[in-house]
Amino acid sequence: MTPPLDLQRALSELLGDAQLVACELPDTELKLWLIDADNMDRAFTPEETRRILHEPPYWSFCWASGLALARYLAERPQWVQGKRVLDFGAGSGVAGIAALKAGALEVVACDLDPLAIAACKANAALNGVELGYSTDFFAQADRFDLILVADVLYDRANLPLLDEFLSRGRQALVADSRVKDFQHPLYQRLEMLHALTLPDLAEPWEFREVSLYHAQRD
Repeated sequence: MTPPLDLQRALSELLGDAQLVACELPDTELKLWLIDADNMDRAFTPEETRRILHEPPYWSFCWASGLALARYLAERPQWVQGKRVLDFGAGSGVAGIAALKAGALEVVACDLDPLAIAACKANAALNGVELGYSTDFFAQADRFDLILVADVLYDRANLPLLDEFLSRGRQALVADSRVKDFQHPLYQRLEMLHALTLPDLAEPWEFREVSLYHAQRD
């Protein structure tokens, strides 16, 4: 299977010999275009390191929180069945694709990065579903039943967004492995999920423990 040319070109500019491969995600029915694991198992040159830090290809990974949230929706489709959903900071699109597979009426993948949007489109095609797309969350109308959020709180500058999610959706599900117990009056932790980032970055075990939070508008 040939990877999408635009994504492969972008990845090659960062890591010359890196390849995107279609990978089955464990304990799901989903596939994603991900960076091949072999290329994560070598030392990077100083120039590669500089490029990766400047413009990380996060869309070429399935991060632990996204994978955990995708599995959660597959096991509990009542969260999304027949509902309009927005996947915030979609990255690879894994959570939004899982929502469609679980019976969502509509899913909009929202991400600032055009390459992430391209990855979402390629991954949606790989899974035989159709997403909507947006690069501006605040341009969206307040019409969503549920906002999905995975792996965006790694940057504490994003914490104020917790106040904004309910401005566009009646409920929000937030999956995060970095901020273990954020304090917010609207959000309650539902449970702890378990997953790892793919390809495996050999992250500390604590980052494989994913907290799932829920908020609902009055």
